[in-house]
Amino acid sequence: MAIGRLMGLDVGTKTVGVAVSDPLGITAQPVETIKIDTAKGELGFKRLAELIADYKPLTLVIGLPKHMNNDEGIRAEASRDYGEKVQETFGLSVAYQDERLTTVQAEKVLIDAGTRRENRKQYIDKLAAVLILQNYLDAHASY
Repeated sequence: MAIGRLMGLDVGTKTVGVAVSDPLGITAQPVETIKIDTAKGELGFKRLAELIADYKPLTLVIGLPKHMNNDEGIRAEASRDYGEKVQETFGLSVAYQDERLTTVQAEKVLIDAGTRRENRKQYIDKLAAVLILQNYLDAHASY
């Protein structure tokens, strides 16, 4: 794997969780959650452009929500559509990472950490982005 920063995105209908790797591409850290409204065509690209300028990722890793039987449904199609728009807008390469159960994992991490139910929502998407990116980094590690 090329050495350089990657950015992970957990794309939903109302939010995009954002995470980045360290410059060596070993670990993922949470950044923030961007509010979007896909129904209105508001994809959060203004804020995403600022984050891309700040972190200078080589690749964007977008979570691909597959069904448990490995089929891709409407949400996976929406994630691929978002990825194509990101690629066209920012000219960065885009990779997809199976994100099955990452939101469940993120919820469990927050519960185990003692995060109150009413506070979990503000962390869940960026934590899911961390899990997506970390899974990608681990799958593509060169050690």
